Amino acid sequence: MDISALPAGERILHTAHDLFYADGIRATGIDRVIAESGVTKVTFYRHFPSKDDLVREFLDHRHARWMAWFVDALGRRGAHERIGDAGALLLLADVMAEWFADPVFRGCAFINSVAEVGGSVEGAAKRAREHKREMVEVIAGLLPANSPSRMALAQAAALGVDGAIVKAQMGDAALAREAIDDLRRLLQALAAASDPAAPR
Repeated sequence: MDISALPAGERILHTAHDLFYADGIRATGIDRVIAESGVTKVTFYRHFPSKDDLVREFLDHRHARWMAWFVDALGRRGAHERIGDAGALLLLADVMAEWFADPVFRGCAFINSVAEVGGSVEGAAKRAREHKREMVEVIAGLLPANSPSRMALAQAAALGVDGAIVKAQMGDAALAREAIDDLRRLLQALAAASDPAAPR
């Protein structure tokens, strides 16, 4: 994406997003964000009075961007046609495989951010919790609405997704494939628990 034509505030945010995600929040200094976004210090601080403000905006931006991709990726795999079919949970493995294959994949920005600055940047941990809550809601939307264990199954599936993300982040393409295989087995078990007729 060419960000050169964007307004300064958006250019700063997009630059920070890519740097924070790729290299980490603590490892990315404000001077680097300023240099790579092509703005002056005065312009930067007019939009973001502190690095903490930029981190919070980064998390909000990342949330909107990732959730839009997640919902779209499920939709491209026919999730809308399979709503209520517990076997739709298996789509999560395919969606994660797509993400893990992205050359810029560096794990979950929210897990990473909490590990780095969760206790020192006000609002960071809260944003991470909200992100994970919304992910669970999307997953729950794949399951039969009348299932008494719907939210519990969605939370278990989300936990499996997070585990696969962390495992994939720790290694190479082979470990990422192993993480997907592990996730698929878990999702098959959860689908079977929700619907005995689901794929096994």
